[in-house]
Parts: sequence; C-alpha cells; structure tokens
Amino acid sequence: MLIPDTLLLAVSAFGVDLPAERVAGAIARGVRAAGMPEPDVCLIEDALPTNFDTRMRRARAVVLGAGRLDRGTLARSPAFEIATRARQAGVPAYAMTGVNELDAFDARMLDLQVILRASDTRGLRNAGRKLAVSI
Repeated sequence: MLIPDTLLLAVSAFGVDLPAERVAGAIARGVRAAGMPEPDVCLIEDALPTNFDTRMRRARAVVLGAGRLDRGTLARSPAFEIATRARQAGVPAYAMTGVNELDAFDARMLDLQVILRASDTRGLRNAGRKLAVSI
C-alpha cells in the first residue's frame, strides 16, 4: 500500500486531570470507532523519543495532542518540533487541544491541517472520530 493507514498520535497531558495516557486512549477510541486501525501512540513529555521520525514517516498523518496551543508556549515545546518535522517530511499534521489560542496565520505557519478543541475524554473521543472520517 502506497499510503499508510495508521495515524501517529503524539500526545501530552491536558492538565492534571487528563494525563497523556488518557488523552491518547480517548482519541484512539474515536479513531477506531470511525473504522481506522489502531493508531501508533507516542506519549510526549519533555522531549521526542529517538525513534519519532521513523514512526512519523510510517504514518498516514500525525495527530498532535496538546492541552494548550498558543504562540508563547508553542515555540518552546515538543508540539512545535512535531509540527515542524511533519511539515518538513511531508506528513500531514492535525491538532487536538483543550485551549487553542493560535490564529489562522500561526496554524498555517505550522502547516496544521485542522485544529480541533476538546477538553474531556468524551470530547477527545468525538474529535478522534471526526478527524478519522475526514482524512
């Protein structure tokens, strides 16, 4: 198959109440409910894992999960690095966040195809389903 069908979920915590594992699990449930295969989950803490680029290149798209997207914190975060690497590798990148303070220009500079907002596991699951149907 020329186009991979697996998504790479690169997620961090959405705060204390939503650790990265729960964020990834909710998005993955939505993706599977839409008929896509089990996603590759990459939990992001302070730095990207050494095998991130290989995993990203094997994916149909990268889904970036970050509790907050804003200009001030993005430049110093793994989220910025993920979006940059995806753009440079030609892998489409999508984002899910609890708080989106990026304007259209910022999103375009990062080459984020879509930014979906969700603040709890139900919202993340629904966003995962919506995203999987659209890509």
